[in-house]
Amino acid sequence: MEHEVIVQISNKIKSIRKEKSMTLQDVADRAGVTKGLISQIENSRTIPSLLVLIQIIKALEIDLDSFFTELNLHTKESSILIQRKSAYERFEKEPANGYEYFRIFTKKVKQSTIDIVLLEIQPGSTRDFVQTDAFEYKFIISGSVRYVFRDQEIDLESGDSILFDGRLEHNPVNVGDIPVHLLVVYFFEDKA
Repeated sequence: MEHEVIVQISNKIKSIRKEKSMTLQDVADRAGVTKGLISQIENSRTIPSLLVLIQIIKALEIDLDSFFTELNLHTKESSILIQRKSAYERFEKEPANGYEYFRIFTKKVKQSTIDIVLLEIQPGSTRDFVQTDAFEYKFIISGSVRYVFRDQEIDLESGDSILFDGRLEHNPVNVGDIPVHLLVVYFFEDKA
């Protein structure tokens, strides 16, 4: 299953759950799974089995056909892709307070998938080192950020950018007193 389809399914589950004012626990109880699993699925951190996916769809009280009908499973490539700010999807990448991610695009391009997000880091926010199975490009839109790696620290200001292998343990730290805004592009390589 393509990464972009997984993200579509994850986003759709989250969107329907929120539209119906259901909590993660509500869906988990009705589907017979854990709240943590629902959270991981909604945040594209795990792929549900077909049985679990069907249980979740039923727990959301929607028709299976209508759930899958609206998914764009066979996209025709377009030269121009537009995503309006109002359609950016907020998601949690890892448990951390003050780090807000907004997915802009997820698109398969030849032998890789590109995931474009906005990251906002609040002043005083902290978290542990993270790794991503992708190359990461970061453009600092506003604020001051220190990229902390195990063996070095790099200070970046508005307008600076950085590209690195996300498998290196890293942590962006807001070193200012205003929120930092970053445009983040993840380049996931397809494993053949």
